[in-house]
Amino acid sequence: MAIRKYTAAGGIFALCTGRMVSSILPYAKSLNLRGLIVAYQGGVILDIENEKYVRDVRLPVFSAIKICEFLEERDYHIHVYDGDVFYVNKDDDFRAFYQDVCRVQGVLTPKNISETVREKNIAPHKILVMCNTSDRDRIYSEALDRFGNEFYVTTSSENLIEFGTLGCDKGNAVEFLSAYYHIPLTEIIALGDNYNDIPMIETAGLGIAVENAEKAVKESADIITRSCDDDGVGYVIRKYGLGENE
Repeated sequence: MAIRKYTAAGGIFALCTGRMVSSILPYAKSLNLRGLIVAYQGGVILDIENEKYVRDVRLPVFSAIKICEFLEERDYHIHVYDGDVFYVNKDDDFRAFYQDVCRVQGVLTPKNISETVREKNIAPHKILVMCNTSDRDRIYSEALDRFGNEFYVTTSSENLIEFGTLGCDKGNAVEFLSAYYHIPLTEIIALGDNYNDIPMIETAGLGIAVENAEKAVKESADIITRSCDDDGVGYVIRKYGLGENE
């Protein structure tokens, strides 16, 4: 595998995701990665070997309550993330799908999940809405209009809208990794496919979008590579990281 070959040669490879740590850490370990991984869009940065946080950025409790109440009024499917626990307000197909894909188990709350946040005094790493593909853009626009100046609002798939701390995104995470590893941003490559990847694609010295990326992601990238289904990540690592020609 290209990632293992690259790291064995001394290269540094970091997973940078919106998922919770417990969802991504098994993949990092299966790839024999060392060093840091980024979760929650940059809200958490974790040392893989000792599983300790080196960065932990959360939404204030009062902000989380405000976001949840706004979403509850619209009867949305809501997740609230607190470390390696996530709370969910509806036991439906969205919950089953998410748990299957991310291999995590949510804690079902009453429909008014804002009360759970208040009672447990949860300062979450992020809040998420799951929706039908046909509703994603409308809900994303609505969320940006209401909260775009207060919180980081993004989307990472056709079924998700996410809320986090303003200024805490993948671009900011790349800057953290750059300082931590003493690697200039000009020497960092970032590869992505969705809106939440735009900040890191624009921050890295070389920002790359896969062919099946969202249009806005392609427009923000320096170059476009093969699709995810056509080994886009492996191709980039072999070409730019290992200097191999195909």
